[in-house]
Amino acid sequence: MSKTAHLARRIDQALGRERADLVIRNTRFLNVASGTVDRGDIAICADRIVGTHEDYRGQVEIDGKDLVVSPGFIDSHVHVESTLITPRQFDRCVLPRGTTTAICDPHEICNVLGRAGLEYFLDASAQLTVDLRVQLSSCVPSTDLETAGARLSADDLLPYRGHPAVIGLAEFMNFPGIFAKDPGVLEKLAAFEGAHIDGHCPLVSGHELNAYCAVGIRNCHESTSLAEAREKLAKGMQVLIREGSVSKDLAALAPILDTTTSPFVTFCTDDRNPLDIAEEGHLDHLIRGAIAAGAPPVIAYRAATWSAAQGFGLRDRGLIAPGYLADLVLLSDVETCAVHTVIKSGKPVDEQSFAPLDGTPTQVGRDSIKLDPITADLLRVPAAGPTGPVIGLISGQIITAHLTLSLPYHNGERRPDPAQDTAKICVLARHGVNNNIGRAFVRGFGLQGGALASSVGHDSHNICVVGMDDADMVLAVNRLIELGGGFVAARDGAIRAELALPIAGLMSDNPFAQVQQDLIGLRQAVKSMGCPLAEPFLQLAFLPLPVIPHLKITDLGLVDVDNFQLIAA
Repeated sequence: MSKTAHLARRIDQALGRERADLVIRNTRFLNVASGTVDRGDIAICADRIVGTHEDYRGQVEIDGKDLVVSPGFIDSHVHVESTLITPRQFDRCVLPRGTTTAICDPHEICNVLGRAGLEYFLDASAQLTVDLRVQLSSCVPSTDLETAGARLSADDLLPYRGHPAVIGLAEFMNFPGIFAKDPGVLEKLAAFEGAHIDGHCPLVSGHELNAYCAVGIRNCHESTSLAEAREKLAKGMQVLIREGSVSKDLAALAPILDTTTSPFVTFCTDDRNPLDIAEEGHLDHLIRGAIAAGAPPVIAYRAATWSAAQGFGLRDRGLIAPGYLADLVLLSDVETCAVHTVIKSGKPVDEQSFAPLDGTPTQVGRDSIKLDPITADLLRVPAAGPTGPVIGLISGQIITAHLTLSLPYHNGERRPDPAQDTAKICVLARHGVNNNIGRAFVRGFGLQGGALASSVGHDSHNICVVGMDDADMVLAVNRLIELGGGFVAARDGAIRAELALPIAGLMSDNPFAQVQQDLIGLRQAVKSMGCPLAEPFLQLAFLPLPVIPHLKITDLGLVDVDNFQLIAA
């Protein structure tokens, strides 16, 4: 059918000359433009809303008498890889919870596979029911203080700028590179000037925040305090309130959300695993949390829909009004965001909505762990004395403290100390580029023994291992190599639990329900080792991220993020 014929059908159905394709009758709906709850039918022609407020008849009708309709939810910043499942499984996981659009940055897989990882996500976006928009990963690697598996320059990214799934440049994490006017950084910013550029600038303020915004960066999801968020709002940045599996900022930032600010505030999950999605929710979790914290319901829903759409230039969605995309969430309760039915592009979502899995396993990123089995002597931490730097975990945040502690010291080697809740941590390069190993100590895992190993280590995704016992650390790492990536918990010479992530060492090829069950087993095993953290593997995964203050570790060693330099362990 031609475009003019489609328009003619819309006109006839909007005028009531012919039955609409679908009508939600006698319902209430959230008008996030006026801030009111309105009444009337909602008429849909193909994938567009063509009528509201008036009476309509439809070829198919849904009785909306006891329901309230919201625009579809938009996750404004997500790394699908951090859900530990493939894009197809992500689709099945989040769409039934009301997330109809997700704006993703595939820089996890890009740091492992480069352009092949980016193209995998671009290809996947065309096969999903959820609208997956793909930002072009701007920092691969995020810094030069680590070893990644790939490097993406401005020339690598520019050919994808016009792709229909692409909005712009993904989160620009290398803010020190901006302030230093790094030539490669400036080249990427110049190449995408005038396009959308996502931000990432934790604790940046004052003149430096002005400089960061001056290069065309328009949002940030890294605010962890009300004062930080307010300064960013004042300087024209859209604030993305994040509630992931580790970074939980909703409680701190919810007071910023009101009638005046809501067009400039939205929600994101960033990194959220399928177990948390199953137990708590996705965007629906953030909406109900914001309402519980005092946000008027229509304001919370505005932030999750229209505000996100406007911030990312998606002018066709986020509002229940004629001409807008028919992405709708039917709610049985507004305040608790209880999702009854989801309509995507004018069609109710059910099992038939999802592309059938053809049984062919994903081949992208197999055999990405290019590391030989290790021995305990490789994990020693030589030092001049017992006193030195220690990474301090901060529960619920990916920001860390820069501590100085005295640890057990023998034969020129610093060692873990369970009495001070201080474990050894090592990062082993796994991309076949070199054999680097970064060695240091971290406080806050609560381990009484054993070790945890992970091939998820933002953003270069080298192997991270933390433990109280070198033998268990070796066991966990070597098992991880056998699995082709994933999570492993080991204690007393035995593997206690594991989750294989063979796709680039980041994603499972199993259904999300199976991944949920595996995560439950891991959680129980790690808890029995004394660890009180709700998400120990994701907490571990952020320790190699040298763009988040204050002290981190990569395969090159300890990184003083505040001064952007390597320091002795």
